[in-house]
Amino acid sequence: MKYGIDDKLPVGAMFLYGMQWWVVSLPCVVILGTVAAGMYKSDAAGQIAYVQQLFLLMGLTMTVQIFLGHRLPLNPGPASTLLIGMAASMSLGPGAQYTATALCGVALALIGFCGLVGRLRRLFTPRIVAVVLILIAVTLIPTILRLLFPRQDDSKLMAGQFAFALVAVFTLFYASARLPGLAKSLTVLFGIVIGSAAYILLFGSPGLAPPPQESVVASFRLIGFTLDPGAILAFLFCFLALAINEIGSIESLGHMLQADGMDERLRRGMGLTGVANAVAGCFGLLGPVDYALSSGVIAATGCATRYAMVPAGVGLIACGFSPTIVSVLVSIPTPVMGVLFLYLMSTQFSSGILLLKGPNGLDDFSSGVTIALPLMVGLAVTFAPPALYDAFPSLLRPLLANGFVMGILTVLILEHWLFRKKNRVIFGGE
Repeated sequence: MKYGIDDKLPVGAMFLYGMQWWVVSLPCVVILGTVAAGMYKSDAAGQIAYVQQLFLLMGLTMTVQIFLGHRLPLNPGPASTLLIGMAASMSLGPGAQYTATALCGVALALIGFCGLVGRLRRLFTPRIVAVVLILIAVTLIPTILRLLFPRQDDSKLMAGQFAFALVAVFTLFYASARLPGLAKSLTVLFGIVIGSAAYILLFGSPGLAPPPQESVVASFRLIGFTLDPGAILAFLFCFLALAINEIGSIESLGHMLQADGMDERLRRGMGLTGVANAVAGCFGLLGPVDYALSSGVIAATGCATRYAMVPAGVGLIACGFSPTIVSVLVSIPTPVMGVLFLYLMSTQFSSGILLLKGPNGLDDFSSGVTIALPLMVGLAVTFAPPALYDAFPSLLRPLLANGFVMGILTVLILEHWLFRKKNRVIFGGE
């Protein structure tokens, strides 16, 4: 490594490395932020303001984490697990959803700051983590389909978009397999730029979204808090998955860099992630989680210092204050977003499968059932007729109608009760 975790950088090098981190951080904020904004904001100005707020949240979270939290070069981004919770409980309204997010964020912060992460980690065997990663991918399929085919009244257009999506996603994986070093980490960014240009040439431009008249600071408003026990219970399972992601990201990078004081880093990192999610819930935003892709960037650049993240955090905050930049990003064609989302979820699916090669993976028939049944349950609930859930009590409806939550509940029952085994390997090594 050219630079260790706590090494200071010359100003020029700090700026260059920081801009690399900024470029890597952009795509996921844009993609997930645009999808989440489209769920609640019907007007373009409202969607732009939402993504601006998300940029500010991610930039502030990154900056606070590198100085007061885990103090590792990790880049935060919107949590896809929470996007699942939002998509599966739209009928409850944003008040109930974001209230649940805020309360679960407070709970996660308490778990982190009170040093209870070790107890939480005991729930996470490799099989459970694998199922969670795969469930995130498969239960987001309806969202991906809506992005790929925004107009479902034109069969010829849909056929063209389908062909475009197939070619584009294969191109992304080909590029990812062939590009060297840092360029590999920029595959999604290349996909945004080149994919948008190709789509506009083939199908025309969607037009540039008009920026909002209101400043981003003035656009921050507290949500109308609505306590819904069913929503809170459902989002608790989503936050279990978020905790898995956070633990995995911090511990894997800490192990790679041989960082000292990992228990304290994990405690602070988890606690601040909980605080950031509580703040996000209060203002009606998708909460953050740390991404594991940082290790690839560090391996490519040889720069592991956390101080290189400072310009990246400032850059994200600057995007938040620039409605013009965000209006351009939000105007990316929806099918291109769908292709990139499909690519990202495929890589997540692959990560889940790879976990099954290690200890406590697929070693007998019961372990196969522990993987297969939760995925089948998750898919069945995701694609079941909406009228089915009208017969259930309102308290249980957010839980039973959420394929992701039902899949997690199923794997917990199978792994820790029906097929419980001694000497299980715990995720993160304990």
